Amino acid sequence: MARRSFLRQMFVLPFVGVASSWGQSSGHKQLNIMMKSAWGSDDPTKAAFPFLHGLALSEAGHTVQIFLLGEAVSLMRSSVAAAVVPVGWPPLEGTLKKVADRKVQIYACGACCRARSVVQTDLDQWGAKFGSPPIFVSLVEWANRVITE
Repeated sequence: MARRSFLRQMFVLPFVGVASSWGQSSGHKQLNIMMKSAWGSDDPTKAAFPFLHGLALSEAGHTVQIFLLGEAVSLMRSSVAAAVVPVGWPPLEGTLKKVADRKVQIYACGACCRARSVVQTDLDQWGAKFGSPPIFVSLVEWANRVITE
């Protein structure tokens, strides 16, 4: 008899938590998230991750800023963005447009851009800005989370 009573209580226990959470807001903390990437068009799937994940985080209510360096700055060129198609995902150009529409700030390393002939007009279409080491440091200090992809 005691065992049957115990099992009945164990069966009901998981549902108590579900019932008490109905009607309550999610209550998740809004975070400041910095995404950093150096992946370029040579690996389209890895190149797209900071934008795909940054978009998802932004849509979930978090504040996201993206810092690109190395080969990743070439993704700011519209011709490159149009040619990058990650495996299993839509073309990068469409994702970049969504990121820009959500006003996610993108920084592209200035020295990396100069070395790869990425110019201001390339950045303007996405609302991006040239980045620098002091901007990188300020983003790290601002962020609750730094995600390197």
